[in-house]
Amino acid sequence: MPTKILLAIAFFSISFFSNAQDESLLVVATIPSELTTEANAVVRYNHKKIEISSLKSLSVAHKRIVTILNKAGNRNVEAYVSYDKGIDIKKIEAKVYDQFGNQIKKFKKSDFEDVSAANDFSLYEDSRVKYLNYTPTEYPYTIEFYYETNTNNTAFIPSWYPLEGYYVSTQKSVYEIAYETGIDIKQKEYNFKGYEIVNNSQDNNLLYEVDNIKAIKSEAYSPDFKNISPHLGVALNKFHYEGFYGESNDWTSLGKWMYDELLVGRTELPETTKSEIKALVMGIDDPIEKAKVVYNFVQQRTRYISVQEGIGGIQPIEASKVDEVKYGDCKGLTNYTKALMDVVGVKTNYSRVYASRSTVDIDKEFVTFLGQTNHVILNLPTPNGDIWLECTSQTSPFGYNANFTDDRDVFVITPEGGKIVHTQVYDAEKNLLETNSTINLSPNGSIDAKITSKAFGARYDYLAHTRGLLEKDQKLFYKEKWGYLGDLTIDSMSYNDDRDSIVFTETIQMKAERYATKVGNRLLLQPNFFNREQSIPKRYSKRKLPFEIERGYINRDSYIITIPNGFMADALIDSVSIETKFGSYTMSISKHSDSELFYKRELKLNKGIYSQSEYNDYRDFWIEVTKNDKAKIVLKPNL
Repeated sequence: MPTKILLAIAFFSISFFSNAQDESLLVVATIPSELTTEANAVVRYNHKKIEISSLKSLSVAHKRIVTILNKAGNRNVEAYVSYDKGIDIKKIEAKVYDQFGNQIKKFKKSDFEDVSAANDFSLYEDSRVKYLNYTPTEYPYTIEFYYETNTNNTAFIPSWYPLEGYYVSTQKSVYEIAYETGIDIKQKEYNFKGYEIVNNSQDNNLLYEVDNIKAIKSEAYSPDFKNISPHLGVALNKFHYEGFYGESNDWTSLGKWMYDELLVGRTELPETTKSEIKALVMGIDDPIEKAKVVYNFVQQRTRYISVQEGIGGIQPIEASKVDEVKYGDCKGLTNYTKALMDVVGVKTNYSRVYASRSTVDIDKEFVTFLGQTNHVILNLPTPNGDIWLECTSQTSPFGYNANFTDDRDVFVITPEGGKIVHTQVYDAEKNLLETNSTINLSPNGSIDAKITSKAFGARYDYLAHTRGLLEKDQKLFYKEKWGYLGDLTIDSMSYNDDRDSIVFTETIQMKAERYATKVGNRLLLQPNFFNREQSIPKRYSKRKLPFEIERGYINRDSYIITIPNGFMADALIDSVSIETKFGSYTMSISKHSDSELFYKRELKLNKGIYSQSEYNDYRDFWIEVTKNDKAKIVLKPNL
């Protein structure tokens, strides 16, 4: 029997559920009770069938039935398909049912909203999304969604996530790929341990199934779901993309293919722009200083638009087009910046990364960037280490990539090939928030203070976000931040953004009425005025998940407190020193002069992933920190 007939038989050998079985999945009462615990939605049935009949033919048929239990579950409908000129939607439909399985709405292809993935941006007019726009009138309800797509690009094979997120359970999930003989597929299982996932794969047919996975409840400091959830990565060792054939046997050859086929020829710029950028760097010899000029040029000249990963292609828009329209997605803006760097003789490398607040690495052992990355940044190698440029931001300082693409393995694409490189690590010592203050205390307990805070490393963003706010919103921000001070007045605010050193400084002049408590003729005072920890991590009788401190940092505070004439310190606080694996805390208060007290405090938190058995110790650490942050001293009349 011919291989293609065998392929078709294999592809359709496991059909979608029968009508009778489908009907039972539409009734809410048939959901196993354990699947509704801690769940906002239950995926009743999710079957993705992929057929790869050649390196230039990939078809997907996807049926999904999901019951939405409450308003928070609406985000889990996921009835949409992203597409562009390379993806043809053959069929798309949806039906909505009430809790008893009665159909209350039906949507055909023309009923789906069809919008641009980047509205009003002509460069991306072919990047679109069809989605179901349905507003429920009651809960629970069920949506049955089905679509079929075809594409001649096989560079990207959809991954399988049998558990879709926190607070979502799965009744049944099936993932199937039927492929032609001679097509070389590779797969990798992640976090399968503890789940009864069945692999029924045979020749030319990849088949995974799982039943009845309970929802995972998010807990305080839970790791990124991608890092703990079961999922399957799939890729072809040889693939086709937009007329090019490539291989992903190793990172070097994959990078070489992408550079030669997708990047070369896309960095051409108009002569006027070349002349302009050359004039701006004239007289500058240092490559890094040249790069700073280019980076500032891009920030001032362009703006970023977001195009969802998976559409819009993996090839960047030509630099000349970005130069013309003055906007682009991460691929286009990074390629544009690289083109300008080329003009001024600065070597840079286009790089793929998984961008998120949590650190997510590319898996070095599974060679494919598609499915492992969602963003593009620019690598600038120097004798003193790599500099990483975020080309989509109009405000980030040169070389600043904290909180988004820092401390992770990324795919750097060079003319010689690809390689995995680790981005800059911002350790606790670099992530410093330093606060100095002079505080004048009045006899009635009111305070008048000047606070100067400097933010370094990843803490730069912690302060810098205020600079873009309106003055009234800035004042509101500080009143909320220091709400425990009582009747607060902000007299003045000033900011200094040192983008070369990446240090942001804010200076605040403020007053607070009756901050210290009068007890008879004495004043009861909390000497930690401005950087006080007030919350304790949530308590769990039995924690289930490990916990993560995403980034370490240090808060270092020193205050000079001028006490009122006629008062003296009656009781100060004993010095405190706490050392744990999670971090450390020190605090002391002493006489600075007859009329002044000196308060000093340092809190250090260590980045890391810790087991659930250590959570109570971590919580105990914070209990001690908050207790000492709230400690009080007594001032009495100096008779």
